[in-house]
Amino acid sequence: MIKLKPNGSLHPWRFRVVLGVLGVCCAAIAWQIVELQVLDGGFLRNQGDKRSVRHVPIPAHRGLITDRHGEPLAVSTPVTTLWANPTQLINHENRWPELAKALGTDLSTFSERLRANAQREFIYLRRHMTPQDGEVITDLRVPGVYSIEEYRRFYPAGEVAAHLVGFTNVDEVGQEGLELAYNDWLKGVPGSRQVLQDRRGRLIKDVQVVRNARPGNELAMSIDMRLQYVAHRELREALNTFGAKAGSVVVVDVRSGEILAMANHPTYNPNNRTNLRPEMMRNRALIDVFEPGSPIKIFTVAAGLMSGRYQPNTVMDTRPGTMRVSTMTVRDIRNFGVLDVTGVIVKSSNIGPAKIALDIGAEPLRDLLQQVGLGESTGLGFPGESVGRLPTHRRWRPVETATLSYGYGLSVTATQLAHAYAALANNGRRVPLSMLRVDQPVAGEQVIPEQVSQQALAMLRATVDGEGGTGSRARVPGYQIGGKTGTVHKTLPGGGYARDRYRSVFAGVAPISNPRFAAVVVIDEPSKGQYYGGLVAAPVFGQVMANALRLLNVPPDDMPELQQVELPPINGGSRG
Repeated sequence: MIKLKPNGSLHPWRFRVVLGVLGVCCAAIAWQIVELQVLDGGFLRNQGDKRSVRHVPIPAHRGLITDRHGEPLAVSTPVTTLWANPTQLINHENRWPELAKALGTDLSTFSERLRANAQREFIYLRRHMTPQDGEVITDLRVPGVYSIEEYRRFYPAGEVAAHLVGFTNVDEVGQEGLELAYNDWLKGVPGSRQVLQDRRGRLIKDVQVVRNARPGNELAMSIDMRLQYVAHRELREALNTFGAKAGSVVVVDVRSGEILAMANHPTYNPNNRTNLRPEMMRNRALIDVFEPGSPIKIFTVAAGLMSGRYQPNTVMDTRPGTMRVSTMTVRDIRNFGVLDVTGVIVKSSNIGPAKIALDIGAEPLRDLLQQVGLGESTGLGFPGESVGRLPTHRRWRPVETATLSYGYGLSVTATQLAHAYAALANNGRRVPLSMLRVDQPVAGEQVIPEQVSQQALAMLRATVDGEGGTGSRARVPGYQIGGKTGTVHKTLPGGGYARDRYRSVFAGVAPISNPRFAAVVVIDEPSKGQYYGGLVAAPVFGQVMANALRLLNVPPDDMPELQQVELPPINGGSRG
């Protein structure tokens, strides 16, 4: 009988081999566990996070834009944006009809779009819905439909301040106006939130806020919306009354350089840009250039006064109403005869300024026009702003000198012209223009002697209040008003001037005794028979300035003295 040895004693080496192999496997497994859990733990956690941890952006709202008193002009309001994952939604075709109905979309259009994007994981369904409307759709619980919070820009003033404020696109990036110019200042910095999601993108856990959202900075404009509404209304009525093509109004605080109102027509509603046309977006007060005409004459006279060769009462002979300069004839609207320098401005003679400029030379006049801000940028930084044109010649021909003296041969914007009149009104001191509220006094530059400035203002007042002045329709009861009218032939594209197309202009300041405001009104192509600046533009100036003076509590400076009346004595007793 053969006796078997237990425990593998028949083949001891095989048993040991099996035990060795098992030991090696256990050691390998143990090493792999140590490597994965200890040595390479970060790698595994990173791979897991890639599959489940997501960083969801936290939207940041854009900065508020206000007028000088805090009235909101541009506000970011929270809205809901709906998006879908087509790879999920494509499998729930039975839910498409109710989803399309809730979105207000035709089912066939919705189905076609979804099938065309079936391989994508993200498409927008509807952007910028009100939170209430968005909640109605998310409550349907359609698989693959999700919502995110965004912000939409809203403009409370609508068309009244559209050209100044501008607008943003659907992603709240500035496209026009101050929204574009100050985009980096206004835009917010989005935050980030860490969340856990399953493989279908469903939220499992909101882990933490990684970075808080930082809202954009606020922007306080110099605009006074009370005056802006007035300027908008008066300009619109003038365009309707005279059948004009377009127009602009600019009001400037002569002491601080702040633009208090800037209105343009035609305009548009930035909250609804469905029928928006390019010409409606132009801020004409800063972009459109034109030959200013007669409002330049006061600076020609100022240059003459600064030369020392002229005084306000210097006599000038404008007879017979025409003057030959080289190959050109300078004409007045009629023969004004003998005038003093003040009368030249009051009657708006062309011959008087031409004689002054030909006498003192073109360079002093050109230098003065440049010093008051014509032919150069206003420094406002507004997108698309025009700088105009101020001619420069090595040798000025008499014709060029004469035409410059009464406002032809150069081009300006309405804002530049208002800036020039503001310098004249501010005792000859020019301060920078600003579309933002100015809280500290601004240092200016003396460009016109104070005495000359006062003499020029007296001439402007005589143009409005004096007998036979061309600007009488700009009067404001109780205040001394000064200004200059202009009626300018429009240029033709190929050169020359149109015979029956005009710009009506009025530039002025108020009150003359202590100037606070300068304003310019430009009416483009009035078409109902009247086109003179004194008839078309001056009344707009008067209405706007009347409201500005009263709204800002400027004391009247042209009130008749109160007469003392001696009343009869009151007898005692009473009568039944």
